[in-house]
Amino acid sequence: MQTKDLVSTLKRFDAYPKTLEDFRIKTFGGGAVTVISGLLMFILFVSELSFYLSTEVTPELYVDTSRGQKLRINLDVLFPKLPCVYLSIDAMDVSGEQQIDVMHSILKRRIDVDGNPIDENAEKGDLGDKSHEAKEILKLDENRCESCYGAETSDQMCCNTCEDVREAYRKKGWALSEVDNIKQCTREGWKDKLETQRNEGCLVTGHLEVNKVAGNFHFAPGKSFQQHHVHVHDLQPFGSTQFNLTHHIRHLSFGNEYPGITHPLDGTAVAAEETGIMYQYFVKIVPTVYRRLNGEVVNTNQFSVTKHKRVVRQVTGEHGLPGVFVLYEFSPMVVQYTENRRSFMHFLTGLCAIVGGIFTVAGLIDSMIYHSSRALQKKIDLGKAT
Repeated sequence: MQTKDLVSTLKRFDAYPKTLEDFRIKTFGGGAVTVISGLLMFILFVSELSFYLSTEVTPELYVDTSRGQKLRINLDVLFPKLPCVYLSIDAMDVSGEQQIDVMHSILKRRIDVDGNPIDENAEKGDLGDKSHEAKEILKLDENRCESCYGAETSDQMCCNTCEDVREAYRKKGWALSEVDNIKQCTREGWKDKLETQRNEGCLVTGHLEVNKVAGNFHFAPGKSFQQHHVHVHDLQPFGSTQFNLTHHIRHLSFGNEYPGITHPLDGTAVAAEETGIMYQYFVKIVPTVYRRLNGEVVNTNQFSVTKHKRVVRQVTGEHGLPGVFVLYEFSPMVVQYTENRRSFMHFLTGLCAIVGGIFTVAGLIDSMIYHSSRALQKKIDLGKAT
């Protein structure tokens, strides 16, 4: 008896009273509304499920307290009108001194006027002062001491390669214009190398790893060296050659990749209107940490850039140097992105809202269509009767 009373009591709370099948009327309009609302429910369900299965990325911002880290610079830059033999790459810190212990894997590949590689074997590019370059591989006396042509010093009495002579002249501040009179340069075919590559271009690829301090790296013609704590490029051996700094930055990034990262300079193509132009890219680097769902942490960097250029009328001195300079500095803040799974309860709530909302709205539309059609039919029948 008590069970029957409990069932009777629960029936009073039924919010979904059922009508008899005999009193239900099915219409064409109701069927159309049902099909359309069911299709809409399915589409919204797929959209909600896709959103739930996607990863939520939460950004955070905090002060950068890291120390002693390295900065990886990834490069892919094309110079269609500047030969590889002219081009040098250097990295300097904020003090103006060349960065020491720079790890790099820079390759220079010769290309023709159409941008096609001339030699598939890329040449490894060096950084900074070239006084330590490998000696010639000719079978000469290892103990020989060849002339420096008047540029001998107490530290350097012998110049056994063309590079040694050029280095000695650079230290003296002298011009080395007549390379034909230098036996070492003639023997190594240095001038022939310049002439051979005069109408070529150069593709620079690879990466640098420098100290994480403000600084710059640049692409400029001529060998570089330090003179009275000033960074100088030796352009005298090239004579009156005009340097066309047309360039195409195919890729430039700082650090590793992560989902959604953008590189503002990728695809930048600059055609030099005239020779002897200094291009400067002022880069603001924002250290970035990306934490994946699996616990992997990617330490990388984002950056913004401002561009500037000016014509260098004088290839040496305070007027600057023709070249492409990337000057970077670091933000004191770190951006951290963390991947998180979306809430299942949020997904369930959204699903109920979709089903309930569409069901209710479809019911209102069906009711409106049904009652409107009945009212219209009554008027038609009334008109016929009269």
